Amino acid sequence: MHPENLRHDHDTPPAYVAPWWCRNAHLQTVWSTLFRRAPRIAWRRERVELPDGDFLDLDWAGGDAGRPAVLILHGLEGSAASPYVRGLTAALAARGLGAVVMHFRGCSGEPNRLARSYHSGDTGDIDFIVHRLRANAPARALGVVGYSLGGNALLKWLGETGDGAPVDAAAAVSVPFLLNESADRMRHGLSRVYQWRLLASLKRSLRRKFAGRPLPLPAARLARLDDFWAFDDAVTAPLHGFRDAVDYYAKSSSRRFLDRIRVPTLIVHAVDDPFMTAKVVPRADELSPSVRLELSAHGGHVGFVDGPWPWRAGYWLERRIPSFLAETLTVQNPKEIPENLKRPGALNPEGGGFNS
Repeated sequence: MHPENLRHDHDTPPAYVAPWWCRNAHLQTVWSTLFRRAPRIAWRRERVELPDGDFLDLDWAGGDAGRPAVLILHGLEGSAASPYVRGLTAALAARGLGAVVMHFRGCSGEPNRLARSYHSGDTGDIDFIVHRLRANAPARALGVVGYSLGGNALLKWLGETGDGAPVDAAAAVSVPFLLNESADRMRHGLSRVYQWRLLASLKRSLRRKFAGRPLPLPAARLARLDDFWAFDDAVTAPLHGFRDAVDYYAKSSSRRFLDRIRVPTLIVHAVDDPFMTAKVVPRADELSPSVRLELSAHGGHVGFVDGPWPWRAGYWLERRIPSFLAETLTVQNPKEIPENLKRPGALNPEGGGFNS
């Protein structure tokens, strides 16, 4: 843990404290999957055609054109159905905020068209969608929240765009700031269970997409890929233009982009996150003044469960993130889009496992 990273502003709300009954990192991580009944959301699906011939699916919920909207980026193999996404969406709706989930390519229930898919450093689609949202509603305040893989991609995009990021606020949760360290951690102990489950899902998705065409590698070799290093070296890297897994991890890790972020950004992270080690946590001197890192000893991976008793469990993230966004997003003073970053096209705001 790096205690110097903790911000002690007078208006900072109390830090997360794990309840007596849920201090185990793995219980924190799997609680929502095993025990929670997440809110049901009436999503409205919209398909967006991309310039490269592929598509993205957006799921919309709540809010009206006069209120701020929040773009949600899910984690690896997640979707709008993920409990943490549904929980946040309900919490945002309670504050009158609209939500739109951007499914990464192939994560909306239908394989994407191209051989490529998505990865931890994939910022092009985020950039495209954010600019279309802004073009459609330039006066509407816009926030972005990313979880795990989605959080890494979000922070990288914020750093890449700097002052030109056309959003008003951002939040990222359980981010694997150094992808190589995270891949190493997933090879050990109970973390191998999460790795096994996520790799199984990635392999199913790959086989489904390539059911009518040759796989990018022999099926027997795909079956033998037993950790993220092997999968990313054989599949993720070549499909997305990287030399190998080492190149992919080095170029896609978000930690080196944090000092370039200019949008008010909250990062929530637990030192006991079983998807990575404490080595990934950035130092205070690596954060820009726009970034607030809230670090806790417990919380697991996208967990942060609280409440006095197991049968009265609460979800701290669903209070903390909306509270932060409410501090930052305003209807009257949205971030202006620089003329050179405006893009044509619009989206219709009324269109229709484990915590990953």
